Amino acid sequence: MTRALPAVLVIAATLLPVAARANESRTIDVDGVQRSYVIHLPPASASVPHGLLLLFHGGGGRGDGMARLTRIEPVADRAGFIVVYPDGINRHWNDGRATIKHKVDDIGFVASLIDNLEREYPIDRNRVAVAGISNGAIFAERVGCDLAGRVGTIAAVDGTLATDYAHDCHPARAVSVLQFDGTSDPIMPYAGGHVADFGGRGEGGNVLSVDATAAFWSRVDGCGGMRRRSLPATAPFDPTRVHLTRSGPCRGGSAVRVYSIDGGGHTWPGGMPYLPRFIVGRTTRQIDASAIIVSFVLNHPRTSH
Repeated sequence: MTRALPAVLVIAATLLPVAARANESRTIDVDGVQRSYVIHLPPASASVPHGLLLLFHGGGGRGDGMARLTRIEPVADRAGFIVVYPDGINRHWNDGRATIKHKVDDIGFVASLIDNLEREYPIDRNRVAVAGISNGAIFAERVGCDLAGRVGTIAAVDGTLATDYAHDCHPARAVSVLQFDGTSDPIMPYAGGHVADFGGRGEGGNVLSVDATAAFWSRVDGCGGMRRRSLPATAPFDPTRVHLTRSGPCRGGSAVRVYSIDGGGHTWPGGMPYLPRFIVGRTTRQIDASAIIVSFVLNHPRTSH
């Protein structure tokens, strides 16, 4: 197990220049189906073994778009992480909602992809994580359910656990969890319920509330009570405000953290606005989800419990 870096070192390291490496598009055969992904490798000078982070796009998106949306590569480079942007079939993920139109074996795809990457690169198996937005966030929750033996951390942005899948979620071990959710999200209901289906063009279905999802993972991880505090505003012209709820202590060193963004929309905190505000809502500048995710994975490695 590699030693966790203090969060302050991760943040400070982002100020140092590094040599960028070009992203590469690849495919993998999974039970006769060609699946595609884009891989971003850290600088050759980065320490090994590498942390591994898979980022799942939202419904209708593509893997390579997550690099532009999240702006995660600079901070991942400093931390020595390999970042992978997989593609869902028909631009969607089978996230556990009964309403998903194409119920492909995306869990098998993720498991095979991790296997291949671990054979090819020196991966720190205690720091394998997945993150996603919207449909990709709900899918990240499902990965936490089904691949807890392989994935130590899930980070869900604008998405919670599918109501249909909650009763089938029995993780093999504790999973550290990050949630980022806007209270004014016009697509994914913060209080739970029906997901916008865009007149039948989307997947629809139902999800648990943010609070219920956090309580679920806290129960699974054997955490203590939940504590909430307001974070200080750092962007003076941004009207959103962020509240952090922490669960702990949790089994095996795991942790559950929920960043609730008052006034936040269906967006990546600190990321690039991808649609007009009147469609997806406001992007908070009070926090940077990408930096938080990388630091969290560094400081909460998977354990043997």
